[in-house]
Amino acid sequence: MEVSPNYSSHRMWVFKFLLLPVLSFALYPEELLDTQWELWKKTHRKQYNSKVDEISRRLIWEKNLKHISIHNLEASLGVHTYELAMNHLGDLTSEEVVQKMTGLKLPPAHSHSNDTLYIPEWEGRAPDAIDYRKKGYVTPVKNQDQSCMYNPTAKAAKCRGYREIPVGNEKALKRAVARVGPISVSIDASLTSFQFYSRGVYYDENCDRDNVNHAVLVVGYGVQKGNKHWIIKNSWGESWGNKGYVLLARNRNNACGITTLASFPKM
Repeated sequence: MEVSPNYSSHRMWVFKFLLLPVLSFALYPEELLDTQWELWKKTHRKQYNSKVDEISRRLIWEKNLKHISIHNLEASLGVHTYELAMNHLGDLTSEEVVQKMTGLKLPPAHSHSNDTLYIPEWEGRAPDAIDYRKKGYVTPVKNQDQSCMYNPTAKAAKCRGYREIPVGNEKALKRAVARVGPISVSIDASLTSFQFYSRGVYYDENCDRDNVNHAVLVVGYGVQKGNKHWIIKNSWGESWGNKGYVLLARNRNNACGITTLASFPKM
């Protein structure tokens, strides 16, 4: 059966007509969100170089806000174990967050060595939960507002070496946290869900356990509503997450690479 040129032209016209509202939504800010946008800018002291720049950032913010709303609706239905919230990173894409706020650099040939591998002593039982914040061992959350950097002039003690947690061994990490104290780890922080994490136990099946890009600190572990978790201190300020912290799923097959690059110094 042949389709007449007029019929094809008509279908194309209808398609363009239906697509127009979608394109308009993508190109222009939603007026109903004007007040919310202005309040967000004021709260986080946002200023832009030009009107064009502001519109561009506003569209990213609206896209992120929509993502947050959909996620939280799903969370209310039991699909997720955590909630999201708008924060100071709202006008950034996930790619920009990775570029600006992570920046972990690994040697190309990095591999775990038997000389540095942490072999825990399994005698005795580790506590079911521990939180070093309550013991006064954890400093306040700071906002690095840039890729992680190290200042060698600010060192407080000499390090005689280090120990690495075996990759994938969360039991060893738990034992190290209980026996040693807060442990430095690296995770994948590239997802929008992590960018806007607010509360609950964070688990995203798309979080990469092999390619970590952000250094954080495990300051404890526990259980919330039946979900085992690590207590992780981030460095994106107290307006991110739960006052700067995230509860990351524990014993969920090395979620986000929690044990992929975990270590502590020998003092």
